[in-house]
Amino acid sequence: MRRLEKEITDPILLKEILNKSQVCRLGFAIDNVPHIVPVNFGYKNNRIFIHSATAGKKIDMIGQNDFVCFEMELCDEVIKAKKACNWTTKYRSIIGLGKISIVKDKERKIAGMDVIMSKYGGGDHNEYDEKVLKKTVVLEIAIDKLTGKQSGHWE
Repeated sequence: MRRLEKEITDPILLKEILNKSQVCRLGFAIDNVPHIVPVNFGYKNNRIFIHSATAGKKIDMIGQNDFVCFEMELCDEVIKAKKACNWTTKYRSIIGLGKISIVKDKERKIAGMDVIMSKYGGGDHNEYDEKVLKKTVVLEIAIDKLTGKQSGHWE
């Protein structure tokens, strides 16, 4: 990181960003072409859980390259100034790397869905219709590396 004073190394702050961010952007590289996919997600025990349909572009890309990049942020405010180039943003963000896989075990799939549901207010233990479970895939990213960055005054 070029500006070390902006780097976040505190694991508590990194975990806060992982837990409070509303959207995760997944980055795939397929045949030397980058792809970004915004997803809802849940975080627990150094793992990111994502729900998906059983077929589609994400699933196809995972089959070609299971190494992904991801990005999340907490954007608190845009700080305006009199001069255009003096504007700034108060934010905290994470960029991470990891391996993504499709969860095949039914109990782990339900546990991953519960992590996602809990994040968005659905509770820790939910009942899922068997038809919905069959049409839904849970993806799991095992986080290998995280880099955090912040700008602006944070308490």
